Amino acid sequence: MKMNPFDSPFRVSLGSAVFFLGLVAFRSLSPFVIGASTGAAVVGFRVFLDSLTGEMSASESVLTHLPAAGYYISFSMMAAAVRFRQRMAAPIRAGAVGAALDFLANACELGIRYGMGEPFSFSGQTIIVLWLFAILRSFCVIGVYNMWVTKHVRSLAEARKQELERLMMVSSGLYEEMFYLQKSMALMEDMTRQSYDLYSQLIERKHVEPRVALELAEHIHETKKDMQRIFAGLSKLIGRQSVRGRVPIAELCAMVIRANEKYASLSGKTIAFSYNGHIDLMTDQLYPLLSVLNNLVSNAVEAIEKMGAVTLHARLHGSELIIEVEDTGPGIAADDIAWIFQPGFTTKYDRRGNPSTGIGLTHARDIAQTLGGHLQLVKSEPGHTVFRLAVPTARLLQDTLSGAEIPSDREADRQGNAVI
Repeated sequence: MKMNPFDSPFRVSLGSAVFFLGLVAFRSLSPFVIGASTGAAVVGFRVFLDSLTGEMSASESVLTHLPAAGYYISFSMMAAAVRFRQRMAAPIRAGAVGAALDFLANACELGIRYGMGEPFSFSGQTIIVLWLFAILRSFCVIGVYNMWVTKHVRSLAEARKQELERLMMVSSGLYEEMFYLQKSMALMEDMTRQSYDLYSQLIERKHVEPRVALELAEHIHETKKDMQRIFAGLSKLIGRQSVRGRVPIAELCAMVIRANEKYASLSGKTIAFSYNGHIDLMTDQLYPLLSVLNNLVSNAVEAIEKMGAVTLHARLHGSELIIEVEDTGPGIAADDIAWIFQPGFTTKYDRRGNPSTGIGLTHARDIAQTLGGHLQLVKSEPGHTVFRLAVPTARLLQDTLSGAEIPSDREADRQGNAVI
């Protein structure tokens, strides 16, 4: 579709409007690249059409249509000069600037044609026609572009609305699971104390009522049921039923760091966590290693008063995986070093003065020994404490069940009743 308003090869077509729209839409491309490529394509296409009709020779066709490239190139250069793409936020102003660019680009093409000897004379009518086409094309393009942007924004708004609704559902679900967690945490703290008291009485060979063990088993069963409910709720929220497969050591350490970053933040402490290690090793011994590393890192977080740093170093040494947890806390007193792995030994007290159970490091050491490795304190002085976990790589590469799947309620009831 084209018009020849001045009875000359100069034409006005929809191609100019499409070029204008592409100039503002394809922001990843340089305006000059768009203008030059469009000008070359237009001239080539028009020469091709003339060759099909045979109205003029190839040289005459090129000379006739070559000035058209001047429109596209001059338009793109002026658009780049005035940074036209940055003006699209104000549609009316952008339309006015676009009309001015279109008028000047048309004037440039007419000037080229006049310079090449085409009979043409500028007049007031010519200027009015050029401004009329410039305004119509410019505001038409700006309107189409803004309709596309509006549709895009509405699509984004709808997507964000759906995401917000999903997050609200997740938040409400997490809020509900929080109460189960609080209940389970309190219950597990009581079970830990009861278990240690029972352990102490058995060590001292005191008489223990069978009812104590039964109550402990009942508490364990109730906690297990709560954990099943929490696991089912979280699985529904995040859309996962189980966690299987091998996990890279780097990702495992990253999980520990992320969890303890939140712990440090909740404790009001500013602690920089980092991981140092370049090892290509994956394992499905996820939960034993998480238990040990979480215990060591959380102890480091609790030891640091206000500000500090915790670093996890991982490396392969012979046939063992070595993971060291280093912190800048106050260190462990020399008199306490010999006792830190003894059950019941603790230096931590809550706000009401109740001591911790003192079995965290003992449990971590026992897990390490279960994996065929060992856990030891390498160094402890003010500002520098290092614990080292060493585990045989052969044990880490064994295929075992991840343990992430929780048994069904019927199976859990059957197992729980068997225990009770």
